[in-house]
Amino acid sequence: MKLFRKLVIVAIILPLLSFSMHKYYVSMCEVEYLPERDVMQIKLGLFIDDIELTLNKDYNKTLKLGTPLEPENVDELYFNYLKNHFRLVLNEKETSYTFVGKQYDDDIVRFYLEIPNLTELNSFEVFNRCLFRDFDDQLNIIKLKVKNYHKTFYLSKKNDKGLLKF
Repeated sequence: MKLFRKLVIVAIILPLLSFSMHKYYVSMCEVEYLPERDVMQIKLGLFIDDIELTLNKDYNKTLKLGTPLEPENVDELYFNYLKNHFRLVLNEKETSYTFVGKQYDDDIVRFYLEIPNLTELNSFEVFNRCLFRDFDDQLNIIKLKVKNYHKTFYLSKKNDKGLLKF
């Protein structure tokens, strides 16, 4: 009877532990075009430990992101990474963005980017390859809001871009 009870407990607890140990690799990016202000605002969130692992590999360092020990030039490191892995093509022309800043929110770092002087938007193409090198299951979600139009892209290693024409 004791053996049966132990087996039942293991059978119940083991699946619960496997769910809690599973790591999800997801980023969320919100893009909003504000024609009344001629600006596109971008908010991109990545898990701090994921981007830390990636940047540590890129720079062969041990960065302590989101802590008092993080390097003073961390914004430059972040922006360089984003420029290489997050690209936008607006109106069929590759478009650069400015790095407005970042904010740490628990275990997520949120990047604030902006494209000023955008007077019209006829097409939107996004390439988001953030974290794909280090995480095979990485999913990058892009939520686009243009006037009253909403579109969501789910980007992965196999499909790293989304295109929308207005």
